Amino acid sequence: MFGMKAVSGAVLCGAVLLTGCASIMNDDNQNINVTTTGNKQISGNVDGKPFTAPGVVSVKRDKVARTLNVDTPGCTKETSLPNEVDSKFWINILSGGPFGSSTDYGTGKMWKYQENVAIACQ
Repeated sequence: MFGMKAVSGAVLCGAVLLTGCASIMNDDNQNINVTTTGNKQISGNVDGKPFTAPGVVSVKRDKVARTLNVDTPGCTKETSLPNEVDSKFWINILSGGPFGSSTDYGTGKMWKYQENVAIACQ
């Protein structure tokens, strides 16, 4: 019984070392809470995918900034979502080295966007 646990543990440790921490802990997409001033209902798109707000908008993690494009009159037409490196990536540099960090970079999961965005409406 002990031998099987040791083998399972070794396989798990090997998988963790060869995989990026952010790749394990982050989904391909990130959910962003979008609110509006006055709680006004709006519609728009991000990367061509329609959304409505207030609500949660899902965006694909990537090394580029995203833009929320709003169609509703009286609201800010474009709101930028700058990207930044997720802190999980830096932890992975220390623990996983080049294998894990290159996996995080290759999958795009090393990036994150702000979690809450407010769109100004009149």
